[in-house]
Amino acid sequence: MNKCTPETVTAKTRSTLPESAGPEMDRPVVLVGLMGVGKTSVGRRLSKLLGMVFVDADDEIVKAAGCSIDDIFKIYGEAAFRDVEKRVIERLLMDQNLVLATGGGAFMDASTRDLIKNVAVSVWLGADVGVLSERTGRRGGRPLLENGNREQILENLLREREPFYRQADIHVDSGDDTLDGTAQRIRSALEQWKKNHNEGKV
Repeated sequence: MNKCTPETVTAKTRSTLPESAGPEMDRPVVLVGLMGVGKTSVGRRLSKLLGMVFVDADDEIVKAAGCSIDDIFKIYGEAAFRDVEKRVIERLLMDQNLVLATGGGAFMDASTRDLIKNVAVSVWLGADVGVLSERTGRRGGRPLLENGNREQILENLLREREPFYRQADIHVDSGDDTLDGTAQRIRSALEQWKKNHNEGKV
């Protein structure tokens, strides 16, 4: 369990990111939103559309730590996990050719939000709480949902986090759309963002 220390996690971050074809974006694309919204599944498809590398921040933490996020929460607590998460994201965003799926609470941290705003494009992927409840019920590994009514917890989390998610550059609601359809809509939104950015509108 010593491998779960924050120092170990940070040291091993960005071990081997694969190469990709030429990207459509000149900066990382960061997906934010509640757990179960589809950041990982949509992010994989989006990265292929953009010719970029996909990385899940939670996966990078688990790989580096050698233990699950559940274990990190149970052994060190949420505050320690958030500190590790912040430093992992800082290191990952050194790579411009990246679509990054972040954990649901990552965008709550002010320094992380500022970093993402300065070096990346943020996309808030949203969905109704009922949809999120159904999706998150399919598998475990979500420590914040273990104690209490899942849908109520998600409603509370959304109420707490929505003001921060709204600070993202782009908002796309996944709704009942397919994963591919959602990825295509994000790509279109990114194209518009890039056009506005190049014209000095953002």
